[in-house]
Amino acid sequence: MNVAAPARVDEHRIGVRRKARAYLALTKPRVVELLLVTTIPVMILAERGIPNPLLVLATVFGGALSAASANAFNCYIDRDIDRVMHRTRHRPLVTGELSDREALVFAWATGVASIAWLLATTNWLAAALSLGAILFYVLVYTLLLKRRTEQNIVWGGIAGCAPVLIGWAAVTGSIDWPAVILFAVIFLWTPPHYWPLSMRYRDDYASAHVPMLSVVRARSVVGLQVILYAWATVACSLLLVPVAHMGILYTVVALASGVWFVVEAHRLYGQAIREGDVQPMRVFHASIGYLSLLFVAVGVDPLVRFLPF
Repeated sequence: MNVAAPARVDEHRIGVRRKARAYLALTKPRVVELLLVTTIPVMILAERGIPNPLLVLATVFGGALSAASANAFNCYIDRDIDRVMHRTRHRPLVTGELSDREALVFAWATGVASIAWLLATTNWLAAALSLGAILFYVLVYTLLLKRRTEQNIVWGGIAGCAPVLIGWAAVTGSIDWPAVILFAVIFLWTPPHYWPLSMRYRDDYASAHVPMLSVVRARSVVGLQVILYAWATVACSLLLVPVAHMGILYTVVALASGVWFVVEAHRLYGQAIREGDVQPMRVFHASIGYLSLLFVAVGVDPLVRFLPF
């Protein structure tokens, strides 16, 4: 299904406010927001208390720049398929609100700024992890995997796990087992989060010749994979209890939200193996709720256990 893109605007007649909104859209702010939600709780866990507020702000700002750079590079590289897909037809490189050159300059500028900022305000390890995340997302996921394999989102999701490691490294200057476990949680969570979305926009990906799992496999196969990864995600999240000595609050939240996530995954599979419509966006939204609750618990649990009562 080829969808005609909106009429391109004259970039010379775009006002400052609209241009600023276009640059913001280039960063995929919802993706940036979700990634940064994981950073602050991990920093609290690493500190076992409230970390230096200036360090938190510096790390979050540097992480936002890093994610903005990676997403801007992605929009630049994928501008051809964004013009074909219905859900991406309003991106600024499709509408003409930004030129290709403007997007590329912005991507390079925010990338360099993120590394320099983290190096100056945190430490070399956090800066190196930020650089690695940008390179992996752009070179490995966007250029190598996305258009070549149905497992693209599985391995491409590694870049989305980087904020956990960056936040931990900013506080401790090292990478320890709790950070590795939370990295693995997000790695395992990414496929059952993204594959339902790809089911919803299957025709889009097919028209753009992107071999998402939902395009090249039957929906029952996708549903089964969502179940397996959802179970693996929840099981991995519980490893944090003995390794990081998490308390009852985290344990209860991880179990309760995990049950919700798994139940929605099973419901999707049940719909997939029957004739009729499926509702993949229920799992998509449940996955966001699950991860948000889990990481709120990661941040709150260490604080609750040290309250004087």
